[in-house]
Amino acid sequence: MIKRVLIANRGEIALRIIRSCKELGVESVAIYAEADKDSLHVKLADKAMCIGKGSIAETYLNKKEIITAAKVAKADAIHPGYGFLSENCEFAEMVPANGIIFIGPTSDTISRMGDKIAAVKTALNANVPVIPGSHGPVDSDELVVEIARQIGFPLIIKAAAGGGGKGMRIVREVAQLTDNLHTARSEARNFFGNDSVYIERYIEVGRHVEVQVLADSYENAVALGERDCSIQRRHQKLVEESPAPFLPPEVRREMFDASVRLAKETGYTGVGTVEFILDEQNRFYFIEMNTRIQVEHPVTELCTDVDLVKYQILTAAGEKLPFTQQQIFHEGHSIECRINAENPEMGFIPSPGKITHLVLPGGPGVRVDSHIYAGYTIPHQYDSLIAKIIVHAEDRPSAIARMKRALGEFHVEGIDTTIPLHLKIMSNEVFQKGKFNTCFIENEKILG
Repeated sequence: MIKRVLIANRGEIALRIIRSCKELGVESVAIYAEADKDSLHVKLADKAMCIGKGSIAETYLNKKEIITAAKVAKADAIHPGYGFLSENCEFAEMVPANGIIFIGPTSDTISRMGDKIAAVKTALNANVPVIPGSHGPVDSDELVVEIARQIGFPLIIKAAAGGGGKGMRIVREVAQLTDNLHTARSEARNFFGNDSVYIERYIEVGRHVEVQVLADSYENAVALGERDCSIQRRHQKLVEESPAPFLPPEVRREMFDASVRLAKETGYTGVGTVEFILDEQNRFYFIEMNTRIQVEHPVTELCTDVDLVKYQILTAAGEKLPFTQQQIFHEGHSIECRINAENPEMGFIPSPGKITHLVLPGGPGVRVDSHIYAGYTIPHQYDSLIAKIIVHAEDRPSAIARMKRALGEFHVEGIDTTIPLHLKIMSNEVFQKGKFNTCFIENEKILG
């Protein structure tokens, strides 16, 4: 059994990991940059270690410094959370090479699924539907034009090592291809150090639905339900919910089966998320696999009563899953709203600063994952996510009503937040009917 875990992350996800560690009787070690010295995860961990006051590259992305900290703390394992080094195959290889357990899949799995082209090939091997496209890097302008004419327009150019909407370009006609191709390659090189790109058919009116999988090292894998993540801005998620509205039961079963096949194809261990795009006919296509815990994992936890972080730790320690697919039950409906320190009406400009007053929501069926408190100063150096509100109720209309109530109770002063935006979303008739897609924010003119 793992006895001490070093958490190579910060903020709400670090705090979330600490809580599962405490319930397992596992000691937690927080690392922090000087700018995070007052963060709640630093205060609540069993031990906290400062790893410097420099940039992100010098602190939370400093592989050698983090491994040294784990050795000094005599940690058995390192949990990477999400973001930062969570999907860094080099880090996932360095950790076990230093006699420490990496809480996540193997370096090889992260590498295969982190490269979008390799991931598509793996999905094809597992008989998982993929979007028509190049299925490999496109090296010349001439090849791009040839493939584009075969798959049709609109199409999308994507960075092979991309994510977060970077290195992506939507193209609607041949005349736009060359310029967008060069721009996508340039972005990919700048953001990921890899200018490989591929192209695929762009499903303009679709839904983004992902399946949560959990696997152990004994070839057991299960699907723990799906999440609809279609409410997005700039390809970044705002609202997630489970189950996905109006998803036919037979399509849900097929998505679960495909996700489990993919997990087994990769020899997966731990939690992972298989992301799909659904077209208007509910045909689903593989997008990517996230080899880490997701920001939106709580909606699955509330509907299944399965602590995903707990099972990340247990499977990393070599334990078998204690349940089969037939023993997993999905009850009620859950919704998560990501609360960011941003001003949506001004282009989502970040709003760091001191929180002068704070009232967190509560009551039946309301969960808040957050590291903030009154008097806390939000650093400007990091992602602007400050909290997640997650609600659970017997059905979707009740969950929406509960979320509106929770958002109304959430008061933050001293900074701007996305709470007003989420209230608009929850009050929108199209959202309430569940008939939305990934263009919801633009089509409904939610931002004015």
